[in-house]
Amino acid sequence: MGISDLIACFIRETLEKADGVAELQRSQLAEQFHCVPSQINYVIATRFSPERGYLVESRRGEGGYIRVIRVPGDCKTLAMHAINGIGEKIDASSARAILSNLQAENALSPEYARMIRAGISPSALHAVPSDRKGQVRAGILKQMLLQALCN
Repeated sequence: MGISDLIACFIRETLEKADGVAELQRSQLAEQFHCVPSQINYVIATRFSPERGYLVESRRGEGGYIRVIRVPGDCKTLAMHAINGIGEKIDASSARAILSNLQAENALSPEYARMIRAGISPSALHAVPSDRKGQVRAGILKQMLLQALCN
């Protein structure tokens, strides 16, 4: 298990103990895991992003903190956060992460998640110009999630 995995596990455990909200000191975490603070930033950015079901607030400087909030698991709230996290365009890996998170939270059935993945896959979007694929993928994903989660 790498250092990033250890840090992510620690943060997840802290979230579980703190009912979904953890306030962390970047410098203390870096010291605890014998790494540079940018490693903490990397883990937060890649493992605790909105598309994975988290909100992150941070304040830099002395007394600064990182607050990681697990988005509540009801379907409507998950849908709202997922759709807001998509924005105007989205890449394929971020879209897959959103679908995986929703499936893990039992907000999407495996079958429906598989259908959405197929609808936004590179092969489904092959005729779309490269500079527009992210926008088209975002539009399809938002509409499919609205239908799946809000009906």
